Amino acid sequence: MTSTFLPDKRSTPGADRPPPATAAAGRTRRRVLHWLTAVGFQVPALVLFGTLVLLPMLFAVYAAFFRWGGFGMPEDFIGGDNFTRLFQDPVFLGDLWRCLVLVALSLVLQLPFALALAVALNQRIRGRAVYRMLFFAPYILSEAITGVLFGMIFAPDDGLADQLLGTFGLDGLGGQWFADPDTVMATLFLVMTWKYFGFHMMLYLAGLQSIPAELTEAALIDGAGPWQRFRHVTLPLLAPTLRISVFLSVIGSIQLFDLVWIVTAGGPDHHSETMAVTMFQYGFKRYQVGYASAISVAMFGISLVFALAYQRFVLRRDLEGATTTMRGGGS
Repeated sequence: MTSTFLPDKRSTPGADRPPPATAAAGRTRRRVLHWLTAVGFQVPALVLFGTLVLLPMLFAVYAAFFRWGGFGMPEDFIGGDNFTRLFQDPVFLGDLWRCLVLVALSLVLQLPFALALAVALNQRIRGRAVYRMLFFAPYILSEAITGVLFGMIFAPDDGLADQLLGTFGLDGLGGQWFADPDTVMATLFLVMTWKYFGFHMMLYLAGLQSIPAELTEAALIDGAGPWQRFRHVTLPLLAPTLRISVFLSVIGSIQLFDLVWIVTAGGPDHHSETMAVTMFQYGFKRYQVGYASAISVAMFGISLVFALAYQRFVLRRDLEGATTTMRGGGS
């Protein structure tokens, strides 16, 4: 009697493997599941972005071609008359000039001041954490609180600023800080510097702390002095942070609104008005929403052109370095 040998399927190599078609179907299901998961997480954000950002932007462009008071739907089509009026309006042209002045003052005074403080607070000094907190604290405050605070400080005659000047016998330097066309922009820039320099200081501190200490120590061993180490080691390595800081400062100056509105409301006689304040005045005070929409489109265009040009000519090396690093890490 012969016995038949039946091989054990569990001991046969590959017996537990699913057929190729089943494995491919499983991979397809997993890929579809991952895709659906990604889409599911992105859809709410895309809906919010489209509803709260994209649609209002498109409607502003549409409304800019109408004479519209903000009630009902725009019907009085006037073509590009709002944009023609825009660049003939002395108030808007003044807004452009004041924007350039604020940008120049920020680049020449505010950012170097923030950088100097960052370099000082990056040293080993007693209580530097407290100093960092104190200098950064104004940025945490809301623009409303800052505006009310400095409105009281620079109040005529009985404000803190005039009282301090009177204490030192400098009464003639005080007066109508925000009410005088000759001093309103300088005073406003002082308030802006107090409010925003802490943000840039923290950016610079983060950049300074990312610089390897070995490079500075090597320069010190080679006999480089403090200025030489800063000029040839620290500043080149801090350049990407500086470029980002300049970009944020310029965009912030173009879009400046809340602090100016609370402190001066654009006065006196438009001498502290910005593009955003002018847009608000025409849109919500004079009910010329079509013209205000044209101002908003102009602001967006200026910001977009600057951002693209800055990315193309200034940030290009930083972006190329980031792309190279990502590719190198994935290979």
